[in-house]
Order: sequence, then C-alpha cells, then structure tokens
Amino acid sequence: MLEAKGIHKYYGDLHVLKGVDITIQPGEIVSIVGASGAGKSTLLHIIGTLDEADEGSIAVENTQITQLKGDKLAAFRNREIGFIFQFHNLLPEFTAEENILIPGLIAGKNEKALKKRAGELAELLGISDRLQHKPSELSGGEQQRVAVARALINDPKIVFADEPSGNLDSNSAQALHELFFRLRKEFGQSFVIVTHNQELAQMADRMLTMQDGKIL
Repeated sequence: MLEAKGIHKYYGDLHVLKGVDITIQPGEIVSIVGASGAGKSTLLHIIGTLDEADEGSIAVENTQITQLKGDKLAAFRNREIGFIFQFHNLLPEFTAEENILIPGLIAGKNEKALKKRAGELAELLGISDRLQHKPSELSGGEQQRVAVARALINDPKIVFADEPSGNLDSNSAQALHELFFRLRKEFGQSFVIVTHNQELAQMADRMLTMQDGKIL
C-alpha cells in the first residue's frame, strides 16, 4: 500500500529524519511510538503528503507521490488519503454533517450521494443524532468521531492518525481505538497511527519504535 525509502528531513541544522524506510501493507494497522522529538509526527506528515522530504522516495499503490506537485498532489491527497488529528480541526461555523462532507465536496462528488455516505458513516460511528449540531455542541469524543467520518468520506486507501486519542478521556480513547479495528474490518483500509498510548500501540498489527530520527 505504501513504501517509503531513505526519508531524510532537515529543519535548518536539525536532522530530524535520518534515512527512514517504512512499508505498509493493504489493510494493515501500524502504530508508531517513541519519545517526543523522535520524529514520529514529522514522518507521518511526510508519508501523508502534508510535508515534503528533503531526500527519499514515497510510493502509494505504485504512485510516486514525491513526483506530484501542486494541484495534482492536492487531488491525490484528497482522493486517496484520510487524516485524523489530535485536535479534530473541525470548522466551528459548520454542522457536523457539513464538516464531514467537505472533502467530498472539494473532490466534486455528488452532494446527495455524499449525504447518504455521511449518514452511513454517522450510523456506524454512533453519531447519527448529532449531525445537525455544531462542534461546540459536541463532546470531545463526538467531535473526534466526526473527524473520523470526515477522514473516511472519500473512501481513502490509507488513513493517517496523529495522536488521535491524545485529547480524549480514557473511555472515549478506548472506544476510538476499538473503532479503528471495526473500520478496518468494514472497509479494509490501512491505518498508520502515531500515539503515546501504549494500549493502542500494542493493539496494532505492528508497532514501530522511533528514536533519534530512525526506526529501531
């Protein structure tokens, strides 16, 4: 599903990633752990196309994404990749349903079909009765489930999650962790999850540990 080779990243004189290689299989859930500053989020953002590597190559299903630029890269990201962040990044002026629809509308998909899909995801995620509420009217766990639905609306092949349960209480975090595995079973997507939560990390098919810009 994804293969990255020789990924290096510098911020000025700081060598953050030092030749990282990583392969993700179709339908695989992989967790990435390590101390703060080890390079976990930087790696996630680079293989998720949100940032660029200074050296190395990244292929997603045989598409060399390091060769895509501008609108082509943005379109690929919108179509093939889903993101879940620690702080949800929901737009406060829009309802939960509208937030979920945004990536699909950007992709130019039919609004009626998107709303049907949003309803199906909301039912699966247990937020059907919250779709017309704005983020400020939702609990932290509900906001994160809206963010998960938004990540899935375009049926991406791979989903990247950066500390997805870091802002949740323990019950909501446990529910979110179990949800990722239900989603994999339901849709067959690959998940790459950066987390400090050891319980979530150990639930994954594979746990990778980063230290000083390298995978041990």
